[in-house]
Amino acid sequence: MRRILFLLAIQLPLTAPAQRNPAQRNPGPLDRPIPCSLPCPTCEVRVPCVSGPRVERTSSRAVLTLDGRVVRYEITERFVNRGSVVAETEYLLPLPARAAFEDLALSIDGEMVTGETLRAERARAIYEEIVRRQRDPALVEWMGQGLLRARIFPIAPGEEKTIVVRFRAIAEREGDALRIDYRPPMRGSEGAVRSTFELRYPAHGEFGRAFSPTHDLHPEQSGSLRAVRADAVRSVVSVFVPVRTGTSASVHVLTHAVEGEDGFAMITVALPPATRGTTPRDVTFILDVSGSMRGTKLEQAKAAGRALLASLNVSDRFRVIAFSTDVRDFREGWSAATPANVRSAQQYLRELAAEGSTNISGALEEALRASLATDRLPLVLFLTDGTPTVGERRPDRIAELAERLRGRRRLFTFGVGIDVNASLLEMLALSGRGTAQFVRPDEDVERAVEVVVQRLRQPVATDLRVRVNGVRVDRVQPAGDLDLFAGQELTVFARYRGARRGATVTVEGESADGPVRWTTTADFSGRADENSFVARLWAVQRVGWLSAERRRNGATAELDDELRLLGTRFGIPTELTSYLVVEPGMQGSLRDVRLNAVRPAPPNLNLALTGVTVTGIASAPQSRADAAGATFEAAKMAAEQRSVTTMAQMDRTQRQQGGQQQFVLGRVFTQQGDAWQDALTPAVPTRVVTIRAYSEAYFALLVKLPVVKDAFALGEKVSVQGRAVRLVLDPTGEASLSAGALDSIVRDW
Repeated sequence: MRRILFLLAIQLPLTAPAQRNPAQRNPGPLDRPIPCSLPCPTCEVRVPCVSGPRVERTSSRAVLTLDGRVVRYEITERFVNRGSVVAETEYLLPLPARAAFEDLALSIDGEMVTGETLRAERARAIYEEIVRRQRDPALVEWMGQGLLRARIFPIAPGEEKTIVVRFRAIAEREGDALRIDYRPPMRGSEGAVRSTFELRYPAHGEFGRAFSPTHDLHPEQSGSLRAVRADAVRSVVSVFVPVRTGTSASVHVLTHAVEGEDGFAMITVALPPATRGTTPRDVTFILDVSGSMRGTKLEQAKAAGRALLASLNVSDRFRVIAFSTDVRDFREGWSAATPANVRSAQQYLRELAAEGSTNISGALEEALRASLATDRLPLVLFLTDGTPTVGERRPDRIAELAERLRGRRRLFTFGVGIDVNASLLEMLALSGRGTAQFVRPDEDVERAVEVVVQRLRQPVATDLRVRVNGVRVDRVQPAGDLDLFAGQELTVFARYRGARRGATVTVEGESADGPVRWTTTADFSGRADENSFVARLWAVQRVGWLSAERRRNGATAELDDELRLLGTRFGIPTELTSYLVVEPGMQGSLRDVRLNAVRPAPPNLNLALTGVTVTGIASAPQSRADAAGATFEAAKMAAEQRSVTTMAQMDRTQRQQGGQQQFVLGRVFTQQGDAWQDALTPAVPTRVVTIRAYSEAYFALLVKLPVVKDAFALGEKVSVQGRAVRLVLDPTGEASLSAGALDSIVRDW
């Protein structure tokens, strides 16, 4: 059995002191060609050389454990040589700020072997000697700017290698939470790699429920530890663990600001582990049983109603209203949510049949005329698959009726199929402080209702308002007073004007125990380059709200201009914009091309314009049915956009765009092949500077111009636009730059 010690080399950067950066992307392994006719260590024959990549990453798993304020990282990577020759791989690993490297272990003949630390020159010389002898070494070198480089050799054809890297870092405190960042290995050719993230932390004591603005977290608990897991990790994971004092909620603030513009803020309220009481509810379920609901739609809707009834608490009251041509109540007035009453209502749902027309106004009037109790939270869930055909049929009049009768009720709407009046359901939900959900014919109605039902199970605080002392906050999304439910975080996005250090953020509202008031302090900077995802999350919610306003009140020049601006700047599909990616140097030849999603796309556009990628193009509707389908899809997209609070959710709302995108430096980068292209078009003539990734020039530029670090972190081939210079990372680029050249780049940036 062959076993050796690892060689861990400490090599300090020559250009400037290291700046360990938690946002630096790990670009993944780099294949290094091996000289021709090297002997294969497993088959003992000489094999020919071939060019091109051979070593592929097959999986990546990061397990982080929080102990006090220290996070222990353990990252397990698996590589396989799919080529026909012996290969070496390089693995570049970014360390978070204030991190301490522990060890790297390599699997040799099924055993994990760790190493020892030597001076850089000595370690490298030993490594290269071992490579020449075709043994199993690994070399870890400090590359500066918070990067470690691990070199592993040899990997025989078909062989799999496993490496485990361990290090520790301090979890930084941000307001009422600890921030933990992890940037996974990633490069363009490895889009299918199984990459998972898991954070473990104590289940009891000062820590609250972890949340993430970037990924959907799946919670788990085992004994004294909680865990949250994110799957299919392709970009930086940011997780916040609330640090609670007593039974108070924690309020957390993230900001992003571009100099000279209003800033962006994300305010999250996370509840304590246990709350003293919850507000009892009055829940009304309104179900369309007209003839068009016949079949699967009605059965799913009935099942959703039964699940809603099963979710009621003993302190709740309920009503069930079915409507077609006429309106029928399960019982007159409110029913207490006793087991017997719930069983009777479930049986009532089972016996409903689909027939007749669609009397939406009558159903809403019946549901909203009931008296309101001041000590209860009134919730109305309204489900239909059509447009009004009897009673009041004008959508604006129906919306006015609902607004006049609604009072304090929260109104949640569900539209099933493309024949539904999407604009009406949006109007009802937006004015009713609820949400609108749209379900395609091939989707599960029961699931859509159940998601909302579970979210509304336990109201903890209602009529919440957010105030910031010393900073002007506007364009809040979602707008108006808000509600907070058990097991969830309340997330609010806003623009802010002005700058203030230590501004006080206050959240006030009502609860079953009386008024609640939570505060924290946060810095609202005039310039904050980090957390650019906050800007895009605000923008996507804003687009959803503007789209709904456009359908409700009609288009205006100001509204359309804002929609176009948000769509083009943030790469968000809207009813008015498409997304166009142009390779460098082509902007001038495309000045006369105009694309608009509400007009037919030019035929064969992608074929006619080499180097141009167009996404989000929609043809003009050709018939009334097409128009209804287009309106339904637009409303469904807008509804999903209005509920987006994580980057993972945003990615799902933009599935039709195709291609990989990242939002960096306040604009969109799109992956074309194995390169990332900046969509920003310069206002003045631009010169291009090409630099080799991870070279002396690369690290020197990061020291001189740290603002580009997040763009460079996208990979080894990146094009990023400044004011009068475009920086291109490419293997053919310059390895070094003079002091004058560096100063010139900074000046033109």
